[in-house]
Amino acid sequence: MTIAPDSALDTAPAPALRIGPIALDTPVVLAPMAGITNTAFRRLCREYGAGLYVSEMITSRALVERNAITMRLIQHHESETPRSIQLYGVDPATIAEAVRIIVAEDRADHIDLNFGCPVPKVTRKGGGAALPWKIGLFSDIVQRAVKAAGDVPLTVKMRKGINKDHLTFLDAGRAAEDAGAAAVALHARTASEYYSGHADWSAIGELKQAVTSIPVLGNGDIWSAADAVRMMEETGCDGVVVGRGCLGRPWLFGELAAALGPSAQPGGEPAPVVDATLGFVKDAFRRHAELLVEFFEDEDRGCKDIRKHVAWYFKGYPVGGELRAALARASTLQEIDDLLGTIGDAPYPGVGAEGQRGRAGSPKRTALPEGWLDSREIGEGVGDMMRGAETENDGG
Repeated sequence: MTIAPDSALDTAPAPALRIGPIALDTPVVLAPMAGITNTAFRRLCREYGAGLYVSEMITSRALVERNAITMRLIQHHESETPRSIQLYGVDPATIAEAVRIIVAEDRADHIDLNFGCPVPKVTRKGGGAALPWKIGLFSDIVQRAVKAAGDVPLTVKMRKGINKDHLTFLDAGRAAEDAGAAAVALHARTASEYYSGHADWSAIGELKQAVTSIPVLGNGDIWSAADAVRMMEETGCDGVVVGRGCLGRPWLFGELAAALGPSAQPGGEPAPVVDATLGFVKDAFRRHAELLVEFFEDEDRGCKDIRKHVAWYFKGYPVGGELRAALARASTLQEIDDLLGTIGDAPYPGVGAEGQRGRAGSPKRTALPEGWLDSREIGEGVGDMMRGAETENDGG
């Protein structure tokens, strides 16, 4: 995974995926997830396999105002390369200024724009997955962000649309391509579907047919390397974006590298390359906790943050509820070590540890500004309503 100099482009082997000047040997991207994809988790995933590892979603207005928490979130460890930041916002000028800051201060090698957040507190202000419905505003944001980014590649992540009657992904994909985006990624659900049901991979195929000059990446229901291979074969997409499938399974990126990277064997179902015994999972969990403590520079805070990951790591394994609860109360690495020491080894449990993880929920009506669906253009008063969206900071 490198940023190839121009002189090397003619002689280097063709990468599996190229996003602007960034050459990826494995066509895999870590999806931004609020409260999850901080530096610690990105470093951990990178230890298992190659890919492009994107930051938590950053609110553009907070970055422009140099909010202390935001400025910390956009920092990268020296081992992280390429560096990737995802921005969120609704105002073209503010997003462009945030991009200029990132570029001028050399804070990232890749910038992604989020148009996929489905949470009500964002969509009811016209942000996230609601925004591409206003196609003129969407185009303006992407055009100005691309111009501000200069030589730094800028990509777009989005959903199919607001609901089945208000789909936006084809128009938005073509608009992003015309605006100079380096790639587009589609989470193949609508905002109203949230994370429920099954992702509609056929929409990824449609987008690939509509957007032809830049890479199209697919996102949704990739729980294993076999899922990633199948998505690419069925849709023709150029790479995959992995979110909930790696929760408690950072080694999935090793399996993805084996299935999709330079050493991948053509044909057949990819076999897991990791023998995820309980002992192996304990070590991964402990490493994650250690990296969180380093990231927060606070042992108590790092140990509190790992608590949300306990159920994901030990899904399907013979670790009882009392012990899981105790791990979710630990406040020091020594406490975690003592508790993990009481857990013996066990073989990989198979189906019990596989499949969906993380939030799913159920379909729901998308919260939108009043009259939002009446027109695809911005009306009077809507701008003031939308500005509140930039105070929120959830991923999607």
